[in-house]
Amino acid sequence: MQVPNFPECSHPLIRSLSHYSDQELLTLFQRHPEAGQYFTAIFCRYSPLVYTLIRHSARSPVQADYLFAMTWRHIYHELGGLDLYEPGRERPAGAEGGAAQMTLQSWLINITAVCINRAELPPVEDIHYSLDHTSPPLWCYVDQALEQLPPTRRLIVLLSHTFHWSDTRISAYLQAEGDMLTPTTVRAEFQKGCQQLEDLLPADIRTIYLDGGSARLKDALDASSAAANLQID
Repeated sequence: MQVPNFPECSHPLIRSLSHYSDQELLTLFQRHPEAGQYFTAIFCRYSPLVYTLIRHSARSPVQADYLFAMTWRHIYHELGGLDLYEPGRERPAGAEGGAAQMTLQSWLINITAVCINRAELPPVEDIHYSLDHTSPPLWCYVDQALEQLPPTRRLIVLLSHTFHWSDTRISAYLQAEGDMLTPTTVRAEFQKGCQQLEDLLPADIRTIYLDGGSARLKDALDASSAAANLQID
């Protein structure tokens, strides 16, 4: 079994964080939600472990890659409220408050097991996700940015880019729903939406992933819509 190689793990911004402990990276992630580098650093540190656990449980490499991405999406949303320390127990010297309840590594193993057990994987032919095209951290932040777009603009971006609907078809659909947008207006909203989406990404995520162009952003949009095929509670 070969563990995927993620180019972002060699990015100078991520390599500069290698001296931080797991707890320090977690704290920085929680205190600086406007930055994406800390989650990406955690991903780079533990992606081999998580991928190995998932690959041994999935029937095919395609399903393993998809579940791997969805697991990191779940991890991303859970990390914000994670406290590795249990109140009332003695903590390491220099720590505030009481011994570590668990390590980040043990927590990641547990959460990966939960995702494996709860996942309802679609058939291979229904999966349209590729780790080569969209790394999980980028996908997480694009998904977050999509949620911040105005609802109609977000719908236009997804219908146009992901489902390849024409401006005329989108206009007809929106008018049937009560939004009287012309095809010309739809095109303008699509262009504004794509620019707004990129602007909403953390600046360091743009530096790490998009310096070579916006192709990766388009791939991440595909991943966001494909995620509807797999649900993890």
